[in-house]
Amino acid sequence: MGVKERRQLEKQARRNQILDAARKLLFSQGIEKVSISKISKEAELGVGTIYFYYKNKEDIFIALQEEGLAFLFAIIQKIADKTMEPDEKLRQIAYAYYDFTETQKEYFNIINYFLSSPKIFFKEDLKQQIDMSGSKILAVIQDIIISGNQAGVFMEQYPEKFSIMFWGTIHGLVQFKKLEHTTLQNEAHKEIYDYSVEKIVQGLFGNICQKEGI
Repeated sequence: MGVKERRQLEKQARRNQILDAARKLLFSQGIEKVSISKISKEAELGVGTIYFYYKNKEDIFIALQEEGLAFLFAIIQKIADKTMEPDEKLRQIAYAYYDFTETQKEYFNIINYFLSSPKIFFKEDLKQQIDMSGSKILAVIQDIIISGNQAGVFMEQYPEKFSIMFWGTIHGLVQFKKLEHTTLQNEAHKEIYDYSVEKIVQGLFGNICQKEGI
């Protein structure tokens, strides 16, 4: 391994060290109480080292979100690139998201922390930066709907609106897992999730039936 490669690995290790510390503090104290000095102490790095990699704490939390969204986007894009019917792609994306919330909890928790909060934590330009990462996922779903329309499988008049509804619905359904042992104590959450996903997907076929008067 050359000197350049070794330095790159060392820099990435430092970034991971900083992000791990910030992630831990975020969930234990909340974003308002987290400071660069606290991240420095948790990461066991100097404050100057933190500022060498990130401008401020907001920059760190944006990096955490974008890291999680990029990981999720790669999973969804891989499904979208497969050769299968568009309705099956939507099912597989929904199932993959559920699996993501189970197997990649740290990534999901970071995304969910900011997405579920009614408060906006970042300035408009920084918020737009994060939103662009999320928009890439919606664009993939929208493209699937459009391709389904073009193939005559779907007849969805508003692919963009459907993509937002689809993603908002499966994200909302995931939140109900918290109620599995209370409100949903007589129902298996995964079964409800799968049932709901199927209803959403079947609704696309229902549009065709209504147009043809079936």
